[in-house]
Amino acid sequence: MQANQRRTLVTGALLLSNIMAGMDATIVNTALPAITSDLHGLQYMGWIVATFLLGMAVATPLWSKMGEHQGNKRAYITATLLFLVGAIFQGLAPNILWFIIARTVMGIGAGGMNTIPFIVYAELYENLRQRAEVLGISSACFGTASIIGPLLGGWIVDALSWHWVFYVNVPIAIIAITLVGIFYQSPKRQAAGKPVDYLGASLLVVSLVLILVAVQMIGSAATWLVILLLVIGLALLAWMVRVDSQAIDPIIPSRLFKNRELVLDFLLFVIIWGSFIAFVTYIPMWAQGLLGLSALLGGMTQIPGAVTNFIGSELVPFLQERWGKYWLVTCGAAAIFLAFLGILVCGQGAPFWVLLVTGAFEGFGVGLVFNILQISVQTDAELRDVPIATSLGYLLRILSQTIMAAVYGVILNQELFKGVRAAHGDITMRMLNKLSNAATASQLPTRLIPTMRRILYLGYRDIVIAALVLIIISLILVVPLALKRRLPKEKNN
Repeated sequence: MQANQRRTLVTGALLLSNIMAGMDATIVNTALPAITSDLHGLQYMGWIVATFLLGMAVATPLWSKMGEHQGNKRAYITATLLFLVGAIFQGLAPNILWFIIARTVMGIGAGGMNTIPFIVYAELYENLRQRAEVLGISSACFGTASIIGPLLGGWIVDALSWHWVFYVNVPIAIIAITLVGIFYQSPKRQAAGKPVDYLGASLLVVSLVLILVAVQMIGSAATWLVILLLVIGLALLAWMVRVDSQAIDPIIPSRLFKNRELVLDFLLFVIIWGSFIAFVTYIPMWAQGLLGLSALLGGMTQIPGAVTNFIGSELVPFLQERWGKYWLVTCGAAAIFLAFLGILVCGQGAPFWVLLVTGAFEGFGVGLVFNILQISVQTDAELRDVPIATSLGYLLRILSQTIMAAVYGVILNQELFKGVRAAHGDITMRMLNKLSNAATASQLPTRLIPTMRRILYLGYRDIVIAALVLIIISLILVVPLALKRRLPKEKNN
């Protein structure tokens, strides 16, 4: 078989990872109301989202190092197998604890399954335009799966049960593993013969776990415990930096942070991804909990964004040379800003069509930002640092999502507990769990539904405000740079 045919088959197999990621994101978001209602876990909403992202975050740099030492093929296959096992056990979950543990395992696998392909793309496609086109196709696969996911997930939840939404990953994962196993040949391992930085890796994992758990416990645990975990986590992180400065093959080379362009790429990823996780997580719940719509219609709020995400991503190869990185990021961030602003202005009475329109703005913005920043990370880094820079960019995005998912969970819980206390026993957390699922909301007292929806709305509103603030910060950072890069061209004209 010719090399081009092998490359095409391997690319197709890796694109299946984007399909699984897109399916998981939208199907799970669609099914969350049913899951939290059935397992009585609305108050654990932050944990459900955060533990998956936590697993991704702590594992991502380890997967890239595994690829360097043992080959990207073995790293990808191992990660995808873990993703598959986690999905199966989530479908079998009899209680919320089981579900959260299985979701963490799935997240660990996802950390490698989603980041290794981008490292392989950089290896397979040295031409930047071709690579941008592949990234566009990658976004298209994610977007297509994101379109199918809500419809399929909503139908499965309404017609069967939420358990089945996790089993759709099984055949896709098996096909991806088989194709990569047969047709992909890893290049010579970059770190072959170098000692593995086990101490640095261990310190990184433990420090991240402590920091993220501390963030998740804000508002639900003693303040002294939260502070203690944060201090220990930060101390271990500082120790990791010191260890890596002396390691032959550090888990995260310090030279990456001396590259100002690269650092800015990372910073923009962190801020924008911390914001957009709020939209994809809580807007389906908004549709079901506040508008009383079915899981199917709740999932449909993600479809416009999936379509426009593809459009935005596909525009990047044609616009990046003409407009430049910072103008594209500015346009993307501005689109996300309009999405959150639209939700905030319309308030609790926002009709379903507003959720669809704002979703379209959000998707377009994310498509622009992701594609251009992903390319920038790989071009701004030195050639030897492309794998670890790609992995670190992914890690920072996931860390941002994990921390902000925890923060959004705390924000929501504060309003929920506040509303329950103000109701003086008329409204309980169990009742709010039922309200978040349209299928069980009909069992609630009709006279209390407006009050309960108001409680939910206040929590969702505060989350939207927090996400909007992050987008404003990203615009403050990038707009001056966009104008600075534009002015010299205008003067020359």
